[in-house]
Amino acid sequence: MTQEFNKIGKVKGELALPGDKSISHRAVIFSCMAKGLSEIENLSNGEDVRSTLKCFSELGVKSKWENERLIIEGKGFKNFTAPLNNLDAGNSGTTARLLAGFLSAQPFESTLIGDTSLSQRPMKRVIEPLYLMGAKFSATPNLTLPLTIHPAEKFSPIIYEMPVASAQVKSSILLAGLHLEDETCVIESEQTRNHTEVMLGLRVEEKERKRFSYSSRKNYPSAQNYFVPSDISSAAFFIVLTLLAKNSEVILRHVSLNETRTGIIKILKETGSEIEMVNQLKSDNELYGDIIVRSSQLHSIEIPKEIIPNIIDEIPILSVASILGTGEFEIRNASELRVKESDRISALVQNYKILGLDVEEFPDGFSVSGTIQNENPVFESFHDHRIAMAFAILSMFLKNGGKISNFDCVKISNPQFLQQVNYLIQ
Repeated sequence: MTQEFNKIGKVKGELALPGDKSISHRAVIFSCMAKGLSEIENLSNGEDVRSTLKCFSELGVKSKWENERLIIEGKGFKNFTAPLNNLDAGNSGTTARLLAGFLSAQPFESTLIGDTSLSQRPMKRVIEPLYLMGAKFSATPNLTLPLTIHPAEKFSPIIYEMPVASAQVKSSILLAGLHLEDETCVIESEQTRNHTEVMLGLRVEEKERKRFSYSSRKNYPSAQNYFVPSDISSAAFFIVLTLLAKNSEVILRHVSLNETRTGIIKILKETGSEIEMVNQLKSDNELYGDIIVRSSQLHSIEIPKEIIPNIIDEIPILSVASILGTGEFEIRNASELRVKESDRISALVQNYKILGLDVEEFPDGFSVSGTIQNENPVFESFHDHRIAMAFAILSMFLKNGGKISNFDCVKISNPQFLQQVNYLIQ
């Protein structure tokens, strides 16, 4: 599906966006692991979270929707049913990697599969630490999906220092550690998203500029009710839309303000953006609140290396903000972009070249500058929801608008994106 976007004027209004995707995955997983009934309010309606729920249904978990809340009847500790079918993670790397840790501790064989894109994404980074714990795997020669997980003869805790910053890998190890009496420890040099630690109440220590996170059987989840704050990664597109539009103001309600997720707001504020975070509350130890955004004149800044793991999903829309605000953008130390739903470095470079901009591609990033030459482009989404939405926002500020091919991939994270945009346009 090719979607066309026209040039807009101002935007104004309020939005309550779908639940945060990272928190939603974990709320589903912890509810399924717990024994008894849990309720989840404001769960993400994207396909990725549905993939996690579908995998657990294959493991014997029952769930139902009631009064816009998902009620899950969790199975409890190692009380799951061996799956009769492959567990299909769809396009979701979070589903595949977190379930790899959970399944490694189960007493039955299971096989994780995914779509074409996910089947090309690296699983070696999660296989290696789980193998050290005693897990057994069968995978492709490139250590990608399909991945068969065999029952471990002996499963043991480990102390593991992360070679690559990845919240998914960290969470996978910590989930495996929940099945052991002694503590498993994951060490990070660069802090990544901490939803697993926060939601489970795990012990975390900071020393020698490193972060030590611990899990064991005593942290195994119990049944409870969850409220999922709105997704700040989805909010980022509407934040940038409002900043760039003239005479505009938008309020985004109940957005996740977890300290490991607000790097995008920190960066945008440093560029001169007028952004306020108000009405802050906590639910399940997760901070959330309302974000007020007003039209702003942006200026360029250098993005520090240490913040990149926490803005990795927002780099596409952050680059759009810079191109339209200051006319230039550069990112380095971001090689992780190459192993997302698409090679996002290549995707961004190719689309910016369509505009006639000066683009240089690096192994770990890219730079772009110059004057837009093509005012009616057709961009390629590369079947990547964040690329699609980023260039949708950019198209709304071009003289003759723009088009994005294969736009239906936005359903991965925010199926209502078009309706939300149209609601705000004045």
